[in-house]
Amino acid sequence: MASPLYNSKYYHRDLSWLRFNHRVLQEVADKRNPLYERIKFMAIFSSNLDEFFRVRVSDIRQVKDLDKALRKKLVVKPNRVLAEIKVQVDLLQEELGQIFQNEIIPDLKQEGIHLIKYSDFTAVQKKVAEDYFESTLKSKIDFGSSIFSTKDSVFVENESSYITASISKDKFQVVQIPKDEPRFFVFPNHSKGKTSKSSSDNGKHYITFIDDIIKYNLYRTQPELDLSYYAIKISRDAELYIEDEFSGNLMEKIKESLPQRETGQATRVLIDRRMPEDFQKVLKKALDITNIDVVLGGSYHNFKDFFSFPNPTDKNLYFEEFPPLDHPVTSKFKSMFEAIDTKDQLMHYPYQSFEPVIKLLEEAADDPKVTTIKMTLYRVAEESRLNDAIARAAKNGKKVIIFIEVKARFDEENNLKWGEILKEHGAQVLYSYPGIKVHSKIIYIERQVGDEVKHYCYVGTGNFNENTATLYTDFGLMTNNKKITEDLNKLFLVLEGIFIVPKAKKLLISPFTMRNKFVSLVEKEIHLAQAGKEAYMILKMNSLEDKKMIKLLYEASNKGVKIKLLVRGMCCLVPGIKGQSKNIKVTSILDRFLEHGRIYIFGNGGDEKMYIGSADWMTRNLTHRIEVVTPVLDPDNFKIIRDVIDIEMADNVKARIIDADQKNEYAKVGKKPEIRSQFEIYEYFKRLERR
Repeated sequence: MASPLYNSKYYHRDLSWLRFNHRVLQEVADKRNPLYERIKFMAIFSSNLDEFFRVRVSDIRQVKDLDKALRKKLVVKPNRVLAEIKVQVDLLQEELGQIFQNEIIPDLKQEGIHLIKYSDFTAVQKKVAEDYFESTLKSKIDFGSSIFSTKDSVFVENESSYITASISKDKFQVVQIPKDEPRFFVFPNHSKGKTSKSSSDNGKHYITFIDDIIKYNLYRTQPELDLSYYAIKISRDAELYIEDEFSGNLMEKIKESLPQRETGQATRVLIDRRMPEDFQKVLKKALDITNIDVVLGGSYHNFKDFFSFPNPTDKNLYFEEFPPLDHPVTSKFKSMFEAIDTKDQLMHYPYQSFEPVIKLLEEAADDPKVTTIKMTLYRVAEESRLNDAIARAAKNGKKVIIFIEVKARFDEENNLKWGEILKEHGAQVLYSYPGIKVHSKIIYIERQVGDEVKHYCYVGTGNFNENTATLYTDFGLMTNNKKITEDLNKLFLVLEGIFIVPKAKKLLISPFTMRNKFVSLVEKEIHLAQAGKEAYMILKMNSLEDKKMIKLLYEASNKGVKIKLLVRGMCCLVPGIKGQSKNIKVTSILDRFLEHGRIYIFGNGGDEKMYIGSADWMTRNLTHRIEVVTPVLDPDNFKIIRDVIDIEMADNVKARIIDADQKNEYAKVGKKPEIRSQFEIYEYFKRLERR
């Protein structure tokens, strides 16, 4: 008999991910967040679900195509997983609709912002809607191809918004909402009507979806049809399905496969829940989908468009500004190399500026003493000073070797673009390896100073991307530690195809040494606990999924090791179970910044060991990716990270307790003062800056 999808041993990864997205939805409802930040979280929730269906659900569906004998050996059957996902997503969609209708729209109204439907348009607004439709929207809608027979097949573009209506027993209409127009239209201030004061006088502003402007004009121009329009949207499989990564030119195969993303199999069809069942049947046949593909939604889809929801008021409805703070190296040292020669330098974004990383590469590009720069790129900003510096370094005649991971999903095209640019400037560009991803965030630099070659390196927890460095919480460590720089150079020689296995002394490198080292660190805590000594771990990561590591954590808990986990996303470990995980506490923090750093702390008999890097405890990170985790050796940097972790562990405002059922209950404040960790950490770094 197949095991349940979640039980006392292991919570199914995809259902746990949905519980993470539920935490995002909680941020929409949380009135401690400013209104427009709640609206942004609504867009994040929607965008997350889109990717989930395009990636995870498509993967599960491929399992269904396996040979029947192989499917029988699976612990959990794909149809059961898909059915449970559908149940959970329907509940989330319903909750989103309730929050949107009953909280967001009324709260907007309180701020004088009225999000109105076409049925609420006044005479003046109708005239404005007609003019906007005739002058702008009409030419962007292919009405000639919008009418279909019930016998026709219909192709609906990936992630586009549509409205559809049943015209007769034999015909129906499907109209695409233009993608190159803003989704929301702000009516001019005078458009409420002659009897009303202008918006600037009465403090009222009126906004509508352009869907409603189109609906109004379709009703106006087709009065004889008496139609009812309903929203639909399709998410399509995002997998590239390169049959053989191990022969031929992988980069070219990826490039050629990118267009198929837009025509892949439907993995989810969002349908307005008001749509009559008879018409749903017509659509399912036309779109070649089944009930398992359908998720019931509201009157509007593509809520990720709320990222650009207009604020027509002069009110600040956003978080207070947290401008990134200057790092001490930018003021105390003219040269980044001088700063690193003095001591290891630690950065914590977005509380501190990403500028030191850019400055390091810009200085390396122009410094005649720098001979070699090696670097990995995973997700690259579209426009980037950092990438410009790398290109300039190559143009200046330095040996520049860049490894670009093209298989960074949804960033393939941009990564390929930058690969070509860097190549044109003289860099040696290496691309993805078959069967493995390079996910590490590392830089290695050689600098000739007299007769000595000095080595410098950077190991980070997040991407080399100026944009995400203002949104994701990440650490970056710069060092000239001889053993660490030697280890990193060995890894680059592996990427260059010169070495096969890097024999690392200090760094933890997957898939070579990382898993074994983490296992030995956990086992040491187990031995300490068995000897009656204090034994503990504090582990922060984005996701915890690897069954071997989870089993080891259960063993450690049973032996008396105290384990605190900070897991932002999916957590397949089931905490708080007697005889299994009683000594394990799991919390998750969601707030204005995306928690992204990976930090691993082990008690080590009173001499704590700390590691930071790019790897989560997922099987893919430990076994199928090249990842780098570095020890934190400098006492000052160690204390900073430890202080940050202590603040996060004390969060009782934005921390959720991850229990056996993943109910996402907020940590209780009780009589303790409120601690909102991201706000406290920003204040912590402000105090550091003033020293």
